[in-house]
Amino acid sequence: MTTRTQDGSAGDVDYGTIGAGYSSFRRPDERIARFIAEALGDAETVLNVGAGAGSYESAARVVTAVEPSESMRAQRPARLAGAVDAVAEDLPFPDGEFEASMTLFSVHQWGDVRAGLREMRRVTRGPVVILTCDPARVRDFWLYRYAPEVLETEARRYPSVEELAGALGGTGSLTTVPIPLDCTDGFNEAYYGRPEMLLDPAARQACSAWSFVDDRVREHFDRTLRDDLRSGAWDEEFGALRGRASYEGSLVIVRATP
Repeated sequence: MTTRTQDGSAGDVDYGTIGAGYSSFRRPDERIARFIAEALGDAETVLNVGAGAGSYESAARVVTAVEPSESMRAQRPARLAGAVDAVAEDLPFPDGEFEASMTLFSVHQWGDVRAGLREMRRVTRGPVVILTCDPARVRDFWLYRYAPEVLETEARRYPSVEELAGALGGTGSLTTVPIPLDCTDGFNEAYYGRPEMLLDPAARQACSAWSFVDDRVREHFDRTLRDDLRSGAWDEEFGALRGRASYEGSLVIVRATP
């Protein structure tokens, strides 16, 4: 049985604790949305599992959202339909109910990834689309210099691409999603050319990996990055990123069809 917090969150993060203000920093980026829409194809009915505040639901036509966290459901804008209170591992829908399904920045938080993906496959006639990070590549980001504990946490939490594809079966594909310099979706790599943004504790809180490290790690990160920005050391090594239009990091789409 999936364990849930008082807020209803399932998996390894309690969004009742860290979810306040999430939607202020994790706003969907239209360029990433285009990759999601392309992966969904011409599907009319789409299931969104771990839907959170509804980011990227505009990439689909008719969306049924599933979100276990009460605090995240409350942040969904009025223009979106309310989300079903359920977990990925036990979806309350009949077999083949949806033409496509998606889960975005969510699988790394599930209690049982394989069970959740089997459920998505069960209720989906067409493609299952996963926006996630490739754990083999997360340590390549400059943040590893300043807070390795955060990216080690990410690398442990994200299922491998091979695990995701294996759980879904069928025919799979992998697409690297370029991250734009002015990305509006504030995950860690979104700030590849704007390091100052990660000095804002609220921006960091919108990235769940920071909730797994203690104040010592956060204080060390803040102090050392500030020092390197003042001295010019960060710009000497990484400054070219400030002018790079996009960054190909660990962000990927895994897509599987029956």
